[in-house]
Amino acid sequence: MKKTTLATFLLISSYLFAQQTDSDNPTSNFIVSPEILLGITADANSYFPDHGLQTQAIISFGWEHDNNPQEWAQRLKGPRTGISVGYTDFGNTENLGSAISVLPFIEFNAFRSKSLTIQVGTGASYFTEKYDPITNPNNEAVTTDFTWSFKLFSHYKVFSTKKINWRAGIGYSHHSNGHTRLPNQGFNSFLVGVSADIKNNAEPTFYSEEKKPVFSTSRYSYLALRSGYGLQVLAKPFNDKKGVYVVSGEYGKVFNNTYKVGIGAYYRFYRHYYDYITNNESLVQDGREFDSFKENATWSASNIGVFINGEVLLNHFGINLQIGFNLHKPAYNIDWRINQGWDVVPREIPENSVIVLGEFGTKFKLKKLISSRLGLKYYLIGTRKAPKNNFFIGASINSNLGQADFTELSFGYVHSFSFKKEKPLSTK
Repeated sequence: MKKTTLATFLLISSYLFAQQTDSDNPTSNFIVSPEILLGITADANSYFPDHGLQTQAIISFGWEHDNNPQEWAQRLKGPRTGISVGYTDFGNTENLGSAISVLPFIEFNAFRSKSLTIQVGTGASYFTEKYDPITNPNNEAVTTDFTWSFKLFSHYKVFSTKKINWRAGIGYSHHSNGHTRLPNQGFNSFLVGVSADIKNNAEPTFYSEEKKPVFSTSRYSYLALRSGYGLQVLAKPFNDKKGVYVVSGEYGKVFNNTYKVGIGAYYRFYRHYYDYITNNESLVQDGREFDSFKENATWSASNIGVFINGEVLLNHFGINLQIGFNLHKPAYNIDWRINQGWDVVPREIPENSVIVLGEFGTKFKLKKLISSRLGLKYYLIGTRKAPKNNFFIGASINSNLGQADFTELSFGYVHSFSFKKEKPLSTK
């Protein structure tokens, strides 16, 4: 998890640097926003430690893109992008500790209103306290020093002065380690707060209602190839991190150099599944439920699926969401049996024992069928130039119908079949 988290922080840092220094983006106004939040943290497990209200102090550094002439900024109606740094007290410093979070974010106007916005952010958090079977056994929310963090918030501008926009906010936050160590129940919180947008009083240098860019509609096809390396654990008795190896191909179209939609297929190989089978663990032993998996351990530990991918392109950066459908993932049956039974199913599972294992009901079928992937990409060449050949790196969290599966770092190549230069800016 530490390697993956470090890579995530590098992506975040490059995100901040790029927003500050991109010579193609000289007219994005800079905003500093301190914010105070209060909220309720849901109990992550039975016997969860008592705790009070959650409190957060955040400072965000953002760029408002109303005056940015790039196509993505105009197509998205002048969003705000930036990075936030926050401190969270979960209401019990002894058992739950506190967290320091760094989240890049994007904020859109909602319902064409500049007073109401929707903000989405994802990044990483460092925790001062975590689960320990001896000293802190009741906190099953966090088991690692670093976790993924996700934030979905809505802000409403209450009133403005010459230098400050005062805003009220409400939303949801989540912390999870991406299935890199168990237990991993995660923190889920619902929050309200107030913030102050401190303006820099910069005069617009480009945009006005009478003079703003006009772009022709565009569409071109692309082919993308990606390889990835993920980390996960199998279960509490198999709590060491092992690799998930990923390759995928995708074909789709880019609309207006901003919206990317594609379909594709992936292959994944789970080292944990393979080792469970080749080590002749309990459920694959002769005469047991999954003994047939030993006939071809590699195939049994493999996962093949198809997916639909959507992505918003922000020049050098992309935010993508993928929904997949697994066609082949047999060893997930072992995963489910172990993790959805008793709280701790032992490594050795005797035959005809009273140990309760997970049942193959509707929930199992849906989680085995549907996968999802949420991630952040960095493109070597800005996508506003619609380059014919491009490369990217990315960090993402993969899940089974919302339940964390593995954390992934990836590297990929994109080929555009028809090259289109952006038209020179014109006026209405």
